[in-house]
Amino acid sequence: MNKKDVEKRINELVEKTTYYAKKYYEEDKPEISDFEYDMLMLELRELERQYPEFVKKESYTQHVGGNVKSGFSKVEHEIPLLSMQDIFNLDEIKEYVNKIQKQAEENDIKNKRFVVETKIDGLTASLEYKNGVFVRGSTRGNGLVGEDVTENLKTIKNIPKQLTENVDIIVRGEVFISSKDFEEMNLKREEEGLETFANARNAAAGSLRQLDSNITKARPLDIYVYNIQKINGKEILSHYEALNYMQKLGFNINPIRILCNTLDDVIRAIDEIGKKRDTLTFGIDGAVIKVDDLKYREILGTTAKNPRWQIAYKYPPEQKETILEDIVCNVGRTGVITPLAILKPVQVAGSTISKTTLHNEDFIKDKDLKIGDTVVIQKAGDVIPEIVKALKEKRTGQEKSFKMPEKCPVCGAKTIRYEGEAAIRCSGTECPAKLYRNLVHFVSREAMNIDGLGENIIDQLLSKKLISNIADIYKLSFEDIASLKKNGTKFASNLINAIENSKNNDLYRLLTALGINHIGAKASKVLAKRYKNIDNLMLASFEELSEISDIGPIMAKSIVEFFEEDQTKDLIEKLKQAGVNTESLEQEEQDQKFEGLTFVLTGSLEKYTRQEATDLIEKYGGKVSSSVSKKTNYLLAGEDAGSKLTKAQSLGVKIISEKEFEEMV
Repeated sequence: MNKKDVEKRINELVEKTTYYAKKYYEEDKPEISDFEYDMLMLELRELERQYPEFVKKESYTQHVGGNVKSGFSKVEHEIPLLSMQDIFNLDEIKEYVNKIQKQAEENDIKNKRFVVETKIDGLTASLEYKNGVFVRGSTRGNGLVGEDVTENLKTIKNIPKQLTENVDIIVRGEVFISSKDFEEMNLKREEEGLETFANARNAAAGSLRQLDSNITKARPLDIYVYNIQKINGKEILSHYEALNYMQKLGFNINPIRILCNTLDDVIRAIDEIGKKRDTLTFGIDGAVIKVDDLKYREILGTTAKNPRWQIAYKYPPEQKETILEDIVCNVGRTGVITPLAILKPVQVAGSTISKTTLHNEDFIKDKDLKIGDTVVIQKAGDVIPEIVKALKEKRTGQEKSFKMPEKCPVCGAKTIRYEGEAAIRCSGTECPAKLYRNLVHFVSREAMNIDGLGENIIDQLLSKKLISNIADIYKLSFEDIASLKKNGTKFASNLINAIENSKNNDLYRLLTALGINHIGAKASKVLAKRYKNIDNLMLASFEELSEISDIGPIMAKSIVEFFEEDQTKDLIEKLKQAGVNTESLEQEEQDQKFEGLTFVLTGSLEKYTRQEATDLIEKYGGKVSSSVSKKTNYLLAGEDAGSKLTKAQSLGVKIISEKEFEEMV
């Protein structure tokens, strides 16, 4: 290549790697495999090394990780959380080890050992302890500034809240989801009609970076701690000693850590980990080779992006060829229709693969997959089977193109794809495949709030054919409900009362309960206030809805399409006949006492759930934000208040107790 071509190729690689890195680090939605991304980065680094005059400031080779997600407070890392240089062949490993040991001799370093560990495929987290108490946790971010995810990290059981010693320490670890938990979580999401995660790493990253810590708590996150970033009052001489000390403090430590004296030991350790890849309970994307002597690490130092005292060896993914025999569609409980590849069974990375998700229509088009194709498959992160590509050169002409169904394969209602979404959905309100989830959502606390009508009861009602649509809830008799439990008289009485009470809910709760795509409680309140009753809303045009503040064209399209469905019209009529309120309940003028005020909640409240406190604030015209800023008027602080309390104090935000909040209400 001439220099002009080189510059052009570098620009292309910078653009591609920046795009894919953003999808991976910031959106937790990878579009290519780790191996494909690594190869692009390898090519970019090599070209930049040969032609430094063409290095771009924005190149991902020049900085670490992703940016801070909007909604989280920023944390400046006292010790930068740098990434590792990746190596893809053993010759480079030999060169690195020999170089490090030679420099050790030149610097009169007695401990020339290395520690080889698994490179866990997860999300880096920093944990800070003061006097042995966990006080703050953050993501790596760009290496210098990360996200404050303290409340989310507190939900991970294996993160100790109190250490066995009263020490000031900052440690670094990797948050991950085990292979078994990931498969179970994805299976559950598929059954519920939710989009499945592409791999365990991104599931862990997306779970840790939730703005609602209750979502994080519901995800099976785990952590292994692997480095002391800083410690006060204790001298530790080696990394291996540090690992044992962290374990003594109560941390979960990477279970595979091999102490190596020689180059041969390092190569054997890499090989040993490689052979164990298929049997590990967690996904890995390589092996890490670390200098053991901590004083020697200080001498070696770092580059702008990587420590010189450690490198990562990346194992190539095992790939196999097989036949894409068919593509079938599964309908989830929320109506998402997911294409599933039926494969000729083949052994990959220790297990037989006979099917894998194709995610959505765009995935099939992007890969140009046809039924009958010979395809290459691998396990993403050594865990989840995925189709890498179709071998077009092996096509015979007998292959068939696949098209997503225009009608739901279960109920026959038309399928829809909302703007900005990759998923195809069943539009039917009474589709058996989605009825269960619709019912669960309809009765939930933030919707119609029918206390006692939980998932188990809904399961029984469906299996006994006592209900076949949402409106049937209001036809249930005392005898129907009492038959579900032994001595169910009291239960039936309470549930009948709860069902009757729900008929008097405000219109916004009904709109929330209907489960219109993109329309949550906030938008439902806007619509209820604007249209006063459901009939007016059903007549609203796309143009009219689009102009409403907080609604916009995407929500407007969802609303219009939802109310155009005959099944929707039939459901609304049945609810009216059952006596369910479809009018907005006007609030008195005094109800707007919090108008113009912004609240933030932290810690546990005694009398209210967070949702109940939020509802009260919004009822009186206030707003609830997820993060503290200069614009925050009040921080409502309960027990175990976290980092939000510290930030509120530093910004001078007024902090109120639950008792003070009650007095304001």
